[in-house]
Amino acid sequence: MDPVVATLAILGLAIVAFVSNRIPLGIVAIGVSLALFFTGVLTLPQALAGFGDPTVIFIASLFVVSESLDSTGVTAWAGQKVIARAGSRRTSLLIIVCVLVAATTALISINGAVAALLPLVVVVAARAGIKTSQLLMPLAFAASAGSLLLLTGTPVNIIASEFAAENGGRAFGYFEFALAGIPLVIVTIAFMALLGSRLLPKRDGGRMPLDLVRHARLLRQQYSLSLDTAMIMNPRNGVTEVVVPPRSPLIGTQVYPGMATPEGELVILAARRGDSELRGQAITVQAGDALLLQGSWDDLTRHAESSGVLVVDSPTRLRRSVPLGRGARRALVILAAMVALLATGIVPPAVAGLLAAGALVLTRTVAPAQAYRSISWTTVVLIAGMIPLSTAFIQTGTADLVAAWLLSLIGDASPYVALGILCVLTLVLGQLISNTATVLILAPVGISIATAVGVSVQPFMMALTVVAAAAFLTPIATPANLMVMEPGGYRFSDYWKLGLPLAVIFLLFAVFYVPLIWPL
Repeated sequence: MDPVVATLAILGLAIVAFVSNRIPLGIVAIGVSLALFFTGVLTLPQALAGFGDPTVIFIASLFVVSESLDSTGVTAWAGQKVIARAGSRRTSLLIIVCVLVAATTALISINGAVAALLPLVVVVAARAGIKTSQLLMPLAFAASAGSLLLLTGTPVNIIASEFAAENGGRAFGYFEFALAGIPLVIVTIAFMALLGSRLLPKRDGGRMPLDLVRHARLLRQQYSLSLDTAMIMNPRNGVTEVVVPPRSPLIGTQVYPGMATPEGELVILAARRGDSELRGQAITVQAGDALLLQGSWDDLTRHAESSGVLVVDSPTRLRRSVPLGRGARRALVILAAMVALLATGIVPPAVAGLLAAGALVLTRTVAPAQAYRSISWTTVVLIAGMIPLSTAFIQTGTADLVAAWLLSLIGDASPYVALGILCVLTLVLGQLISNTATVLILAPVGISIATAVGVSVQPFMMALTVVAAAAFLTPIATPANLMVMEPGGYRFSDYWKLGLPLAVIFLLFAVFYVPLIWPL
């Protein structure tokens, strides 16, 4: 089979598989790599090269850094401090929420920022009497805009920077994305603050996240505890509620309030049997009894994984809601060191990321198992599997062919028209499949167009990055959009009402503003 035909056929099948949403993304990406090998388009080392690509390794390391900020309570602390000063007015709350998530996204990724701040925003909205739908879609959209503030904001930034450096341009600086990101964040927040209330529905979601203060108060009431909230939940120690299941080895044992577990790591604060409190007396444990255990967060997490009890609220989940927990200072110092390495360019980005991830594990800020779990392997495999398709586009001349076809359509029109067509394709495809996959597919085409018309690749790569961030029209466009759907009470049609005008703004910005900063 002709290599160009094979490459286009594989691309078409991959898009169909992505859009169908029936095949896991990682399987599609691996299938692309294998198909390129079996059709003879690429050799085996080329087809599997993405799994050892420095860009993929850098992205994987950023997930570990993100986990350290989230699990040590840095994100929760920042959110509480900032949002506490916003008052109860919708507009001021929306602005504060959007600024906070945009800044957080720049450091720890879109999905990580939205996941960390979503519970806090829902709780604040409930306390202020504001419908969650008025704040959560702006939270997701502002995160997408914030991904353009720094190199680490999204894998797309890193990919575009590498493409530029490898094809006659240069890598974008760590802070260089802010030249596009800052005005876009300002415009995005201003638009949602002024028109968001009219374009967004007024509903509450069906699922409410954990409010740590109310949770601690509820435990004190149900178990008649005299301890204050700070003694129940603090950065070092916490409590967790467990239920004794049938066939538990604990059944038949005697326990009493204040008793330590056999290992001496946890203390039984109180117990309940049905609606009755068991206070000041020894009890023989029965199936269905509820026990309130206190100890360090690490010990609670370890014991919660045993088969003898069923955990009501995961200690890991509770711990993330406690501001500035153990290891927070180490996480911040290591983050600052990584940013300094990336900003100065002393070492390649992949090396800076690996040094940071390794330091977090060595200092026990993040446990080894926790580091592995924190990595979004779907994202890693998706990028690693799709990189060979980009290689095939360049090596077989497919990118040049598509570029020539697009240029034949516009004739002697200015490069702005070519840039505009490429951005429209990116915008449309980015609503249907991952924006990361979209850029991996279209970046080679953009490079071929820039080369053919004799202009710089820098504005084409930056424009692709800007438009790829405008995945606003559907809940499936990004994980962050889907993340806010249930707690915000959104329907599928709610997204395009706010998202369409924002997407047009991003498109116009990419075509007309980007070339002013990065000349054609």
